[in-house]
Amino acid sequence: MLRFLGIRLLQAIPVLFIMSMITFVIIQAPPGDYADYIRSQMITQGNASTAAADAAAAQYREQNGLNDPLVIQYFRWIGGILTRGDFGHSYFYNKPVSEVVGERLPRTIMLALACHFLASVIGITFGIVAATRQYSWTDTVLSFVSFLGMTIPRFLLALIIIYVLAFRLDVQELGSFYSSRYGGQDYWLGFMQFNWAKLWNLIQHVWPVVFIATLGGLAYNMRVMRANLLDTLNQQYVETARAKGLPEGRVIMRHAVPNALHPLVAYQGVILPYMLTGEIEVAIVFSLATVGPAIVGSMGIGDVYVTATLLLVLGATLIIGNIIADMMLAVLDPRIRVGND
Repeated sequence: MLRFLGIRLLQAIPVLFIMSMITFVIIQAPPGDYADYIRSQMITQGNASTAAADAAAAQYREQNGLNDPLVIQYFRWIGGILTRGDFGHSYFYNKPVSEVVGERLPRTIMLALACHFLASVIGITFGIVAATRQYSWTDTVLSFVSFLGMTIPRFLLALIIIYVLAFRLDVQELGSFYSSRYGGQDYWLGFMQFNWAKLWNLIQHVWPVVFIATLGGLAYNMRVMRANLLDTLNQQYVETARAKGLPEGRVIMRHAVPNALHPLVAYQGVILPYMLTGEIEVAIVFSLATVGPAIVGSMGIGDVYVTATLLLVLGATLIIGNIIADMMLAVLDPRIRVGND
């Protein structure tokens, strides 16, 4: 297992390198850069003349190396990462990219993991219930829920919830993680004193994001689990277990469900970036300070290093997810072996 893990990590290095090159080129492909954003801001908000704005933009390009060839800009960025752990400097935030990512990525990952956990537990449970009650009203209701989760666009559902909260329920504090009174408080107030009020306030603010992102993952997990379990329940070894007089619940949970889980475990290789993008899409609508708005905002103004770093992180989650999925499959089914183990 350790040998397999080492090999996969070594294989991930050239993949990340190639992905970083492609990402950097695609980001730089559209015309314009951050100096153009400065120019437009000077003209529209600073009432500067066109000549003065052009001169300021040209000076900014020269000072920050934006006039350098694309190859030099890329190797300056990737060289800083490899030699110093420096992901570049954010033009817009005027601070290291690592600080921008460090502020937003933990929140994004925590939300994505919460959505993933709920989608997996609820979706698999719904799939088992639906499969064991095939064609019943329970199966129909759960299948309808799955259909809604697979078909309703997440951004549309987010807009509907915002409309209800803002215009029907008169909720004032949208687009933040905490209310103003809790933002500066710590979670630990002292020895064995946890700030439950702040945690509850966080849940009150992020539940729409968690709900919407969970719904899509829940729908997929339920459909796959239902179909796999129905197929597994017709296998010969399941009939043999029933013929031995084992209780139906034990037959399902001990023999059918573990084998029906294999495709879902393999799916975990892509579920983490999927949940991240699901959370990102909803967070953009709600304007939460996570990775999503940072990616979109940095792309719009030409803050190249922020965009490239965040996309590189998303690519890394895909690779990590696939490695974790392979290891989970080996643990779930002893017949699966990785490498020479």
